[in-house]
Amino acid sequence: MKKVIKTHNICAREIEYELDNGVVKNVRFIGGCAGNGYGIANLVEGMPIDEVVKRLKGVPCRLGTSCPDQLAKALEEESK
Repeated sequence: MKKVIKTHNICAREIEYELDNGVVKNVRFIGGCAGNGYGIANLVEGMPIDEVVKRLKGVPCRLGTSCPDQLAKALEEESK
């Protein structure tokens, strides 16, 4: 099932993703820098949630957060 989160204090307006038995699939950043969003999406495709969180949580950009950070935080919530 596709999940959609509204973002705050970053360029992307939303992040869409799917989960399949704890594995991240079909990530898409809506708005923001297309190249960075596409690159992040490709890098995390097929990766377990905990690995994505470990690698991306806390990555800064502006105002103490970033596109990868917000993806990681959303996935972390999913795994609780």
